[in-house]
Amino acid sequence: MRQLLSPLLLAVLLLALASCSRGIAARTELAADTARGRLPIHAIIPAGQFNLASYARVSQPGAPAHVYIEGDGLAYLGRREPSLNPTPTNPIALNLAALDPAPNVVWIARPCQYEGFSADCSQEYWTSKRFSPEVITAYERALDMFKTQYHFSGYELIGFSGGGAVAALAAAGRTDVLSLRTVAGNLDHDAFNALHHVSPMPESLNPRDVAAKLAHLPQRHFTGAEDDVVPSAVYESYARAAGPSPCLHHDIVKGATHEKGWEAAWPQLLALPVSCN
Repeated sequence: MRQLLSPLLLAVLLLALASCSRGIAARTELAADTARGRLPIHAIIPAGQFNLASYARVSQPGAPAHVYIEGDGLAYLGRREPSLNPTPTNPIALNLAALDPAPNVVWIARPCQYEGFSADCSQEYWTSKRFSPEVITAYERALDMFKTQYHFSGYELIGFSGGGAVAALAAAGRTDVLSLRTVAGNLDHDAFNALHHVSPMPESLNPRDVAAKLAHLPQRHFTGAEDDVVPSAVYESYARAAGPSPCLHHDIVKGATHEKGWEAAWPQLLALPVSCN
């Protein structure tokens, strides 16, 4: 029985891997279709130990840029079952970036998504270490690279879900960030994990811990009224850590869930002021 079982298991494994590969190819093509004609510059950015997939439009080198950071993607297949590859089935941040009329728009995927999958892509980088110091360092280097190449005068960071955490943590380490927006942003993963009764992430940095440092930075955070993944309570924990600040603004978007309703609302949300008034 063992001699018969082993080839059978091997065949099942090979079939699963082939199916996964086809799925990633379709997800990659979806991203290319979304960016086509709107974000024509495609690059894989060597950033620390990771390669980060990106799309961009640069019409005014030397001016500020809107930088969108993608969400966690397909990090889990079930409540506690990590996926084999975190490439998103629905790249919300890319969808929003494609709608942005600003002259300079950059979208950056998360580690191990799309063509960025490499030998350093262990599951911990889309699960327990998704906001680890080395991940944030990768985005610092990517922003430095774009600045060197296009001479951007500053960055307006925009992050979806876990990309909101990355954006906040990256902003805390830079002096060229002009503003921070998050969409369904996971701004306190301790509160998020407690809410969902899942394991804490001690190897990841937490935006809540830099909230007070960012209190002077113009910010606007959007939460979906119907979002039961990252509800307003997660933002509120971050806001308490930041303390009272005229720079901190929060909007609850009617009808939006974690992944639905953002594209339709984005032109109006993006037009809202981000200031310290």
